[in-house]
Amino acid sequence: MVETITTECAEDPDSASAPARLPLPPRFMLGKVPIDRISMDYAAVLMVEALLHRGELPPLTVVGPNAHLVTMAERNSRFAEAMQDADLVVPDGISIVFASRLLGVPIPERVTGGDLMERMCSEAAHYGFRVFFLGGLPGAAVMAAHHLRERYPGLQICGTYYPPRGFENDAAELTRIGRVIDEGAPDLLCVAFGAPKQEIWIQENRGRLKVGAIMAVGAALDTQAKLRRRAPPWVQAIALEWLFRLLMEPRRLWRRYLIGNTRFVLLVMRQWARERSRDLMRGIAETFRGDNKQLTTTGSGHEEN
Repeated sequence: MVETITTECAEDPDSASAPARLPLPPRFMLGKVPIDRISMDYAAVLMVEALLHRGELPPLTVVGPNAHLVTMAERNSRFAEAMQDADLVVPDGISIVFASRLLGVPIPERVTGGDLMERMCSEAAHYGFRVFFLGGLPGAAVMAAHHLRERYPGLQICGTYYPPRGFENDAAELTRIGRVIDEGAPDLLCVAFGAPKQEIWIQENRGRLKVGAIMAVGAALDTQAKLRRRAPPWVQAIALEWLFRLLMEPRRLWRRYLIGNTRFVLLVMRQWARERSRDLMRGIAETFRGDNKQLTTTGSGHEEN
């Protein structure tokens, strides 16, 4: 379990009871998406701290981009805005980790949404936090809740809900979703609508939800419910989870991985080239300034005969 840390509010030193956010990790931009250079352990620390202070601070929002989402943000400005507005942007895809190393801003490790969700279910069982599952495939939230309760005795799943297709365009259904969540009174809300729907929904609703943290979990409920298979650990370890998923669902995923991954590689290489070009021009400018300074110093020391 994580060790929690409490900080005092920097704006009001006389108010010892007013909590402040723990320091967020350093981040960099990959295309239009921010990426936090964070480990699984520190992501869990930040989330536990947010849940402990539920109601005292705005909800901590957590999203997890992979290569597909980075390229999606290039074409969808509304989605890019939602990603940029999130408090914590964990590196869900191994390709994000590789890109960070190439760009000279290495990430400690991959932090997938599914692994972080399970880690937080473990923490919730320990601390007594209440968890709500929203979305997924039909029946996935209920089955995921069942399996996770078996794995983590004491875990409180305070509610599950599967909204009908097209809910995002139905005002009455959107109101119902908010009411169902309020009735469950969760500390942690896990949202599985798929991208970009889940990230946009989180951004639009974070201000009214009385929760400690809201987390986009993608297909995590489906895999926990055993409705979708996740790659074995050894396949993940050699960075071939994308190939495993492609072989499992070729008709649905071929465009994402064969075309999308190519777009991602091109995006990363263009960014690398731009940054190297800037570094080169900066080095030339510094050298030029140094030469000018040396010439000025030499000239000022010249004495006439």
